[in-house]
Order: sequence, then structure tokens, then C-alpha cells
Amino acid sequence: MLPGVSFLNADHSYEDADVVIYGNTFDHTTCFRPGAREAPNFIRRASYNFEPFMYEHGVNLADLKVHDGGNFDVGVMVDDMIEEAGFYLKQAVKDGKFPIVLGGEHSVTIPAVHAFQDIAVITIDAHLDSRDSYLGAKNSHACVTRRCADHVGIENVIALGVRSISDEEMQMEEVMPFIDSYTIYEKGIEWAVQKALDSVKKENIYLSIDIDGIDPAYAPGTGTPEPFGLTPFDVKKVINMVGERMVGFDVVEVSPPMDNGNTSALAARLVKEALAVWYNNQS
Repeated sequence: MLPGVSFLNADHSYEDADVVIYGNTFDHTTCFRPGAREAPNFIRRASYNFEPFMYEHGVNLADLKVHDGGNFDVGVMVDDMIEEAGFYLKQAVKDGKFPIVLGGEHSVTIPAVHAFQDIAVITIDAHLDSRDSYLGAKNSHACVTRRCADHVGIENVIALGVRSISDEEMQMEEVMPFIDSYTIYEKGIEWAVQKALDSVKKENIYLSIDIDGIDPAYAPGTGTPEPFGLTPFDVKKVINMVGERMVGFDVVEVSPPMDNGNTSALAARLVKEALAVWYNNQS
């Protein structure tokens, strides 16, 4: 593990903690704008902008037992990253911790999901990311939902906020389940989340937030921005509606070199939201 700036109030030991935060700085399959490798520490620094007390939840994050384990030593090969991150994440799940991963590109979700058994995966993403391989890499960030489906079954993966799908993905024998942002705009985020929750077959859910699922007007600092996205309020609602069933969480694809600081701050605030929602659902 490599040291990093700790997330706000994440000052407990691993042994005492209920929640563990890890940074995964991998971004070597990024195909447009790199820089997500810098995001974990930028997100951590941004977390100090916020009060630990979250009044709408009645939760003071200082009361949670959270451990920040620093950043994985991931190298430059995606398969090495998956092995390294998987080692720590499987141990955290085995020890009964609630894991939070700060990406990095979206391929960092693969070892996090594979650390669990008997879960479903809900992603927020501008892209379907369901290719079997991309530019010769089966574990590319463009293949993350397909690799998750390999582990949990395609019936237990669904993407929300999609608005970019390749012809190849739409012609596949099994098209990855998704609800596009245009339908969400018309029918509402509550309808979409409930449909997603009803569609998956497993009770426990890993929630992955690709920051490009949010409209670039709100989150410009990302590698592959797509207009016509969700709002931060939409994503807040997703976290709250999934919260009772949420067993793991990540936020990925923040690219600080493309940012003015706002995207890292939004990512940090979404982590805080996940922490508060998870905590309130433990009682």
C-alpha cells in the first residue's frame, strides 16, 4: 500500500473500523483524457471542505469508525491492478467491513465487485461499458459491466444514466440492462431506481458511480464527458434509495487535470452521502 492523504475523519485503525476507504490510482486503459490516477488524493483533500455533521441525515461522520488504508500499489498493467486491489478488498469483505473505493478509472470496480459473492451491481454511467474487450484489453474501463456480469450474472447488473452505447454493444447476444438518461429525464430518477432495484435478483448491492454519469455541466473533470447527464441531486437520490441494500461503493473517473476542483469536491460529497446513508441503515 502507498500512503495518501486521509479522507475526512477516517482516522480509525483497520481493526476498529466498520468502513474502509482505499484509493485505486489506476488509469492506464483510459482512452481519451487521462488523469484519474490523481483523483484519490484530490477527493480526500476536497473532503476537508465539508462539515462532518450532515444535518439532513442527522449523522456526524466523526461518530463513524472509518479507516483510510491509502492507495493500492497498482503499477501499469490492468491485470496486476486487479490482483493487488483484489487482495485487500477480499480481505476487507471477509472481515465484515464496508468498502469504499476512490478511483481511478472504472476498471477499478472489477476487483471490488469480485471481492463479493451473491451481490448485484448498479452503476451510474454515461457509457454502457459492456464490450467483451476494448483495444485488446478484456479488463478495460470500457468492459467493466461485462466483467461484473461475468461474476454476478447479467441479470444482476444494471446501468443508470447511460447515453453512449456502441453499435457493437447493442448487437451483442445479451445486451447489458440499462436505463438511459433520456428516459430518466422523462420518468424521474425515483422511477428508474425502483425499476433497477426490482430488476436485480440479489438483495445486496454494490453501487458504482462513474462521475461521467453526471452531466459535465456539474462534473467537468472527467475523462470522457457526455452531455445530457444526471444531476447531483439525482445521484443523491440513488444513494439514498439503494442505501438499505448497499454493501460496497465506489466513485471513479474523476480527472483532476481536467477539473477546476468542483468535480473532486462533488465526488467527496458523494462519498460522505454514502457514509451517512450506510450508517443510518445499520440500526
